[in-house]
Amino acid sequence: MKKWMLMFTVIILSAGLLIGCTSEDDTNQNTSVSTNETSDTEQVAEDSVRITVSINEGEEFVTEEEIEIEEGDILMDVMEENFYIETEFDGTYITSIERVAASDEDGTAWMFFVNDEMPTVGASEYELSPGDKVVFDLQSWE
Repeated sequence: MKKWMLMFTVIILSAGLLIGCTSEDDTNQNTSVSTNETSDTEQVAEDSVRITVSINEGEEFVTEEEIEIEEGDILMDVMEENFYIETEFDGTYITSIERVAASDEDGTAWMFFVNDEMPTVGASEYELSPGDKVVFDLQSWE
């Protein structure tokens, strides 16, 4: 009888341990999903900008960095210093970010937005301000 009670206790404790570990993993996964969803509303440090790189209006996430800048830094310079980018037309047009390339065949191009607005100048002329939220998104231009 003691053997059965001991075996029963071991099984119950093992099941409790497995259930406890599973719940913790689920909690961590839910936390990481909500972090990605709320990154647009999080504050940026007063001496930094947040640059997010995505595809198809945010459907696919490529990368995101919070980067310290000084007032008046040029966006293209910050991109070249912190990301792997390729350009055309004397460095004025970005064709690839983090090895994700725009395609004439697919009709896609890298568009960028600062604080949810499309600037009237290119990245090689845009002066950043601390706290800016920049999004580079690979989208169809058709």
